[in-house]
Amino acid sequence: MVAYASAWLKCWHPDAFCAALLNSQPMGFYAPAQIVRDAQDHGVEVRPVCVNASDWDCTLEPVDSRFAVRLGLRMVKGLAEAHARQIARAAPFTSVGDLWRRARVPLAALTRIAEADGFHAFGLSRRQAVWAIKGLPDTDLPLFAALEGNEPAAALRPMTTGREVVEDYSRTGLSLRRHPVAFLRGDLARRRILTCTDAMALPNRRWAEVAGLVLVRQRPGSAKGTMFITLEDETGIANLVVWPKVFEANRRIILAASMIAAQGLIQREGEVVHFVVHRLTDLSDALASVGRRRAFPLPHGRGDEFHNASPTPDARHPKPRDMFIRDLHLDTIRVKTRDFR
Repeated sequence: MVAYASAWLKCWHPDAFCAALLNSQPMGFYAPAQIVRDAQDHGVEVRPVCVNASDWDCTLEPVDSRFAVRLGLRMVKGLAEAHARQIARAAPFTSVGDLWRRARVPLAALTRIAEADGFHAFGLSRRQAVWAIKGLPDTDLPLFAALEGNEPAAALRPMTTGREVVEDYSRTGLSLRRHPVAFLRGDLARRRILTCTDAMALPNRRWAEVAGLVLVRQRPGSAKGTMFITLEDETGIANLVVWPKVFEANRRIILAASMIAAQGLIQREGEVVHFVVHRLTDLSDALASVGRRRAFPLPHGRGDEFHNASPTPDARHPKPRDMFIRDLHLDTIRVKTRDFR
Protein backbone atom coordinates (compact mmCIF):
# COMPACT_ATOMS: atom_id res chain seq x y z
CA MET A 1 0.00 0.00 0.00
CA VAL A 2 2.83 2.41 0.82
CA ALA A 3 4.54 1.65 -2.52
CA TYR A 4 1.29 2.12 -4.45
CA ALA A 5 0.36 5.37 -2.69
CA SER A 6 3.90 6.73 -3.23
CA ALA A 7 3.84 5.83 -6.92
CA TRP A 8 0.39 7.42 -7.35
CA LEU A 9 1.50 10.66 -5.68
CA LYS A 10 4.73 10.79 -7.68
CA CYS A 11 2.78 10.28 -10.92
CA TRP A 12 -0.08 12.73 -10.40
CA HIS A 13 1.36 15.25 -7.91
CA PRO A 14 5.17 15.24 -8.37
CA ASP A 15 5.41 18.77 -6.91
CA ALA A 16 3.76 17.83 -3.60
CA PHE A 17 5.64 14.51 -3.56
CA CYS A 18 8.99 16.33 -3.94
CA ALA A 19 8.20 18.86 -1.19
CA ALA A 20 7.00 16.12 1.18
CA LEU A 21 10.17 14.06 0.71
CA LEU A 22 12.40 17.08 1.27
CA ASN A 23 10.51 17.96 4.46
CA SER A 24 10.93 14.39 5.73
CA GLN A 25 14.71 14.33 5.46
CA PRO A 26 16.82 12.59 6.54
CA MET A 27 15.04 9.47 5.33
CA GLY A 28 14.80 7.07 2.44
CA PHE A 29 17.17 5.94 -0.25
CA TYR A 30 17.97 9.24 -1.94
CA ALA A 31 19.46 12.56 -0.85
CA PRO A 32 17.74 15.92 -1.52
CA ALA A 33 19.81 16.65 -4.62
CA GLN A 34 18.48 13.54 -6.38
CA ILE A 35 14.90 14.18 -5.27
CA VAL A 36 15.09 17.70 -6.72
CA ARG A 37 16.81 16.51 -9.89
CA ASP A 38 14.13 13.87 -10.51
CA ALA A 39 11.33 16.38 -9.88
CA GLN A 40 12.87 18.77 -12.42
CA ASP A 41 13.14 15.94 -14.94
CA HIS A 42 9.38 15.45 -14.50
CA GLY A 43 8.52 19.09 -15.19
CA VAL A 44 8.43 20.47 -11.64
CA GLU A 45 9.82 23.97 -11.16
CA VAL A 46 12.06 24.17 -8.09
CA ARG A 47 12.81 27.61 -6.68
CA PRO A 48 15.79 28.53 -4.48
CA VAL A 49 15.94 29.42 -0.80
CA CYS A 50 14.80 33.02 -0.26
CA VAL A 51 14.57 35.07 2.94
CA ASN A 52 11.36 36.70 1.69
CA ALA A 53 9.61 33.62 0.27
CA SER A 54 10.88 30.56 2.14
CA ASP A 55 9.35 29.08 5.26
CA TRP A 56 11.22 26.56 7.41
CA ASP A 57 9.73 23.70 5.37
CA CYS A 58 9.69 23.47 1.61
CA THR A 59 6.38 24.83 0.31
CA LEU A 60 4.27 24.93 -2.86
CA GLU A 61 3.74 28.12 -4.84
CA PRO A 62 0.97 28.30 -7.48
CA VAL A 63 2.11 28.31 -11.11
CA ASP A 64 -0.78 28.16 -13.61
CA SER A 65 -2.52 24.82 -13.00
CA ARG A 66 0.40 23.31 -11.02
CA PHE A 67 2.75 24.28 -8.24
CA ALA A 68 6.41 25.17 -7.96
CA VAL A 69 8.44 23.86 -5.03
CA ARG A 70 10.04 26.59 -2.95
CA LEU A 71 13.04 25.27 -1.03
CA GLY A 72 12.71 25.94 2.67
CA LEU A 73 15.22 27.42 5.08
CA ARG A 74 15.66 23.89 6.46
CA MET A 75 17.92 23.30 3.44
CA VAL A 76 20.50 25.80 4.77
CA LYS A 77 23.17 23.83 6.60
CA GLY A 78 23.75 24.92 10.19
CA LEU A 79 20.69 27.20 10.42
CA ALA A 80 18.63 26.70 13.57
CA GLU A 81 14.93 26.02 13.07
CA ALA A 82 13.98 28.64 15.69
CA HIS A 83 15.89 31.35 13.85
CA ALA A 84 14.44 30.30 10.50
CA ARG A 85 10.89 30.47 11.86
CA GLN A 86 11.55 33.95 13.32
CA ILE A 87 12.64 35.11 9.87
CA ALA A 88 9.63 33.52 8.15
CA ARG A 89 7.19 35.15 10.62
CA ALA A 90 8.67 38.62 10.09
CA ALA A 91 9.00 38.43 6.28
CA PRO A 92 8.89 40.11 3.82
CA PHE A 93 11.82 42.49 4.20
CA THR A 94 13.13 45.40 2.17
CA SER A 95 16.85 45.06 2.91
CA VAL A 96 19.44 43.17 4.92
CA GLY A 97 19.27 45.80 7.64
CA ASP A 98 15.47 45.60 7.77
CA LEU A 99 15.69 41.83 8.18
CA TRP A 100 18.26 42.12 10.95
CA ARG A 101 16.25 44.68 12.94
CA ARG A 102 12.83 43.01 12.66
CA ALA A 103 13.70 39.30 12.73
CA ARG A 104 16.11 39.71 15.66
CA VAL A 105 18.27 36.69 14.87
CA PRO A 106 22.06 36.43 15.33
CA LEU A 107 24.30 37.70 12.55
CA ALA A 108 25.70 34.16 12.27
CA ALA A 109 22.26 32.93 11.17
CA LEU A 110 22.05 35.64 8.52
CA THR A 111 25.54 34.75 7.31
CA ARG A 112 24.56 31.12 6.82
CA ILE A 113 21.60 32.17 4.68
CA ALA A 114 23.77 34.57 2.72
CA GLU A 115 26.33 31.84 2.05
CA ALA A 116 23.44 29.69 0.77
CA ASP A 117 22.56 32.52 -1.68
CA GLY A 118 19.27 33.30 0.07
CA PHE A 119 19.37 37.11 -0.36
CA HIS A 120 18.73 37.30 -4.11
CA ALA A 121 15.35 38.97 -3.34
CA PHE A 122 17.37 42.11 -2.55
CA GLY A 123 19.40 41.80 -5.76
CA LEU A 124 22.45 40.66 -3.78
CA SER A 125 24.83 37.91 -4.83
CA ARG A 126 26.27 35.50 -2.29
CA ARG A 127 29.38 37.61 -1.71
CA GLN A 128 27.49 40.91 -1.66
CA ALA A 129 25.09 39.60 0.97
CA VAL A 130 27.92 38.40 3.22
CA TRP A 131 29.63 41.78 2.81
CA ALA A 132 26.42 43.62 3.72
CA ILE A 133 25.99 41.51 6.86
CA LYS A 134 29.56 42.21 7.94
CA GLY A 135 28.75 45.92 7.68
CA LEU A 136 25.82 45.76 10.11
CA PRO A 137 26.38 47.56 13.44
CA ASP A 138 26.72 45.64 16.70
CA THR A 139 23.62 47.34 18.07
CA ASP A 140 20.13 47.99 16.74
CA LEU A 141 19.72 51.35 18.53
CA PRO A 142 17.79 53.87 16.37
CA LEU A 143 20.76 56.25 16.53
CA PHE A 144 22.88 53.82 14.49
CA ALA A 145 20.07 52.61 12.22
CA ALA A 146 20.27 55.95 10.40
CA LEU A 147 23.84 55.16 9.38
CA GLU A 148 22.82 52.13 7.34
CA GLY A 149 23.60 52.44 3.66
CA ASN A 150 26.09 55.30 4.06
CA GLU A 151 29.10 53.08 3.46
CA PRO A 152 30.39 53.22 -0.14
CA ALA A 153 29.55 50.15 -2.21
CA ALA A 154 32.43 47.69 -2.58
CA ALA A 155 33.31 46.29 -6.00
CA LEU A 156 33.40 42.59 -5.17
CA ARG A 157 34.69 40.13 -7.73
CA PRO A 158 31.80 37.90 -8.88
CA MET A 159 32.09 34.16 -8.40
CA THR A 160 32.49 31.94 -11.43
CA THR A 161 29.51 29.73 -12.23
CA GLY A 162 31.53 26.68 -11.26
CA ARG A 163 32.35 28.17 -7.88
CA GLU A 164 28.68 29.06 -7.37
CA VAL A 165 27.74 25.40 -7.95
CA VAL A 166 30.38 24.25 -5.46
CA GLU A 167 29.10 26.71 -2.86
CA ASP A 168 25.53 25.54 -3.48
CA TYR A 169 26.51 21.96 -2.70
CA SER A 170 28.51 23.07 0.35
CA ARG A 171 25.69 25.16 1.85
CA THR A 172 22.51 23.30 0.83
CA GLY A 173 23.63 19.91 -0.53
CA LEU A 174 22.29 20.62 -4.04
CA SER A 175 22.37 23.19 -6.83
CA LEU A 176 19.66 24.57 -9.11
CA ARG A 177 22.36 25.82 -11.47
CA ARG A 178 24.30 23.62 -13.92
CA HIS A 179 25.22 20.03 -13.11
CA PRO A 180 28.89 19.74 -12.00
CA VAL A 181 29.75 17.31 -14.82
CA ALA A 182 28.43 19.80 -17.42
CA PHE A 183 31.48 21.98 -16.79
CA LEU A 184 33.73 19.08 -17.84
CA ARG A 185 31.72 17.95 -20.88
CA GLY A 186 34.06 19.53 -23.44
CA ASP A 187 37.10 17.65 -22.12
CA LEU A 188 35.11 14.42 -21.72
CA ALA A 189 33.85 14.69 -25.31
CA ARG A 190 37.42 15.13 -26.59
CA ARG A 191 38.27 11.89 -24.82
CA ARG A 192 35.25 10.24 -26.49
CA ILE A 193 33.54 9.66 -23.16
CA LEU A 194 29.79 9.39 -23.67
CA THR A 195 27.03 10.92 -21.57
CA CYS A 196 25.08 8.52 -19.37
CA THR A 197 21.97 8.86 -21.54
CA ASP A 198 23.87 8.15 -24.77
CA ALA A 199 25.66 5.17 -23.25
CA MET A 200 22.46 3.63 -21.90
CA ALA A 201 20.88 3.99 -25.38
CA LEU A 202 23.59 1.91 -27.12
CA PRO A 203 22.78 -1.54 -28.58
CA ASN A 204 23.54 -4.72 -26.66
CA ARG A 205 27.23 -5.67 -26.32
CA ARG A 206 28.54 -2.32 -27.55
CA TRP A 207 31.81 -1.11 -26.00
CA ALA A 208 31.86 2.43 -24.62
CA GLU A 209 33.23 4.71 -21.91
CA VAL A 210 31.01 6.75 -19.60
CA ALA A 211 31.74 9.14 -16.72
CA GLY A 212 29.77 10.67 -13.87
CA LEU A 213 29.42 11.42 -10.18
CA VAL A 214 29.42 8.35 -7.95
CA LEU A 215 25.96 8.34 -6.39
CA VAL A 216 25.40 4.84 -5.02
CA ARG A 217 27.72 1.89 -4.38
CA GLN A 218 26.15 -1.33 -3.19
CA ARG A 219 27.27 -4.88 -2.68
CA PRO A 220 24.19 -6.97 -1.81
CA GLY A 221 24.83 -10.15 0.15
CA SER A 222 22.92 -12.13 -2.47
CA ALA A 223 25.10 -10.85 -5.35
CA LYS A 224 28.13 -13.09 -4.58
CA GLY A 225 30.58 -10.19 -4.41
CA THR A 226 29.23 -8.26 -7.41
CA MET A 227 29.02 -4.51 -6.89
CA PHE A 228 26.42 -2.15 -8.40
CA ILE A 229 27.34 1.51 -8.91
CA THR A 230 25.08 4.34 -10.05
CA LEU A 231 26.72 7.22 -11.94
CA GLU A 232 25.08 10.57 -12.69
CA ASP A 233 25.93 13.31 -15.18
CA GLU A 234 23.96 16.26 -16.59
CA THR A 235 21.88 13.95 -18.81
CA GLY A 236 20.85 11.17 -16.43
CA ILE A 237 22.17 8.04 -14.72
CA ALA A 238 24.05 4.89 -15.69
CA ASN A 239 23.90 1.58 -13.81
CA LEU A 240 27.31 -0.11 -13.56
CA VAL A 241 27.96 -3.77 -12.79
CA VAL A 242 31.39 -4.48 -11.28
CA TRP A 243 32.43 -8.13 -11.06
CA PRO A 244 34.49 -9.20 -7.99
CA LYS A 245 37.82 -9.34 -9.85
CA VAL A 246 37.32 -5.86 -11.29
CA PHE A 247 36.37 -4.56 -7.83
CA GLU A 248 39.55 -5.97 -6.26
CA ALA A 249 41.67 -4.44 -9.03
CA ASN A 250 40.02 -1.02 -8.60
CA ARG A 251 39.23 -1.03 -4.87
CA ARG A 252 40.85 2.33 -4.08
CA ILE A 253 39.09 4.13 -6.95
CA ILE A 254 35.70 2.61 -6.13
CA LEU A 255 35.85 3.42 -2.43
CA ALA A 256 37.43 6.89 -2.66
CA ALA A 257 36.55 8.56 -5.95
CA SER A 258 33.74 11.11 -6.19
CA MET A 259 33.75 10.95 -10.01
CA ILE A 260 34.87 8.06 -12.20
CA ALA A 261 35.11 7.08 -15.85
CA ALA A 262 34.17 3.50 -16.68
CA GLN A 263 35.08 1.50 -19.77
CA GLY A 264 32.95 -1.52 -20.47
CA LEU A 265 30.22 -3.35 -22.32
CA ILE A 266 26.51 -2.57 -22.61
CA GLN A 267 24.27 -5.41 -21.40
CA ARG A 268 20.66 -5.01 -22.52
CA GLU A 269 17.74 -7.31 -21.65
CA GLY A 270 14.49 -5.70 -22.78
CA GLU A 271 14.17 -2.35 -21.02
CA VAL A 272 16.80 -3.27 -18.41
CA VAL A 273 20.23 -1.88 -19.28
CA HIS A 274 23.47 -2.28 -17.37
CA PHE A 275 27.05 -1.25 -18.08
CA VAL A 276 29.46 -4.12 -17.31
CA VAL A 277 32.72 -2.52 -16.18
CA HIS A 278 36.16 -3.67 -17.34
CA ARG A 279 38.26 -0.64 -16.34
CA LEU A 280 37.84 2.40 -14.06
CA THR A 281 39.58 5.80 -13.95
CA ASP A 282 39.48 8.28 -11.05
CA LEU A 283 38.29 11.72 -12.22
CA SER A 284 38.05 13.32 -8.76
CA ASP A 285 40.75 15.87 -9.60
CA ALA A 286 38.83 16.96 -12.69
CA LEU A 287 35.68 17.39 -10.59
CA ALA A 288 37.58 19.39 -7.97
CA SER A 289 38.75 21.76 -10.71
CA VAL A 290 35.14 22.93 -11.23
CA GLY A 291 35.30 25.05 -8.08
CA ARG A 292 39.08 25.26 -7.72
CA ARG A 293 39.10 23.42 -4.41
CA ARG A 294 40.67 20.25 -3.04
CA ALA A 295 37.49 18.16 -3.12
CA PHE A 296 33.98 18.59 -4.45
CA PRO A 297 31.44 18.60 -1.56
CA LEU A 298 29.32 15.79 -2.98
CA PRO A 299 26.72 14.60 -0.41
CA HIS A 300 25.93 10.88 -0.15
CA GLY A 301 22.42 9.45 0.01
CA ARG A 302 21.61 6.64 2.41
CA GLY A 303 21.64 4.23 -0.50
CA ASP A 304 25.45 4.44 -0.67
CA GLU A 305 26.28 1.73 1.83
CA PHE A 306 30.03 2.37 1.56
CA HIS A 307 29.57 5.77 3.22
CA ASN A 308 26.67 5.01 5.53
CA ALA A 309 26.94 1.39 6.67
CA SER A 310 28.58 0.48 9.97
CA PRO A 311 32.11 -0.91 9.68
CA THR A 312 32.48 -4.68 9.84
CA PRO A 313 35.38 -6.57 11.47
CA ASP A 314 36.90 -6.83 7.97
CA ALA A 315 37.16 -3.13 7.13
CA ARG A 316 37.55 -3.90 3.44
CA HIS A 317 33.96 -5.07 3.10
CA PRO A 318 30.94 -3.01 4.17
CA LYS A 319 27.96 -4.65 5.78
CA PRO A 320 25.54 -5.84 3.03
CA ARG A 321 22.18 -4.10 3.01
CA ASP A 322 20.50 -5.69 -0.06
CA MET A 323 19.15 -2.32 -1.18
CA PHE A 324 20.05 -2.36 -4.90
CA ILE A 325 16.94 -1.43 -6.87
CA ARG A 326 17.42 -2.07 -10.56
CA ASP A 327 16.22 0.63 -12.96
CA LEU A 328 14.70 2.88 -10.30
CA HIS A 329 14.43 6.24 -12.06
CA LEU A 330 15.16 8.58 -9.17
CA ASP A 331 18.73 9.80 -8.85
CA THR A 332 21.24 10.13 -5.86
CA ILE A 333 24.04 12.03 -3.80
CA ARG A 334 25.15 12.20 0.21
CA VAL A 335 26.25 12.72 4.16
CA LYS A 336 29.50 12.30 6.09
CA THR A 337 32.26 10.09 4.77
CA ARG A 338 33.45 7.05 6.72
CA ASP A 339 36.74 5.54 5.57
CA PHE A 340 36.45 1.77 5.13
CA ARG A 341 39.79 1.31 3.38
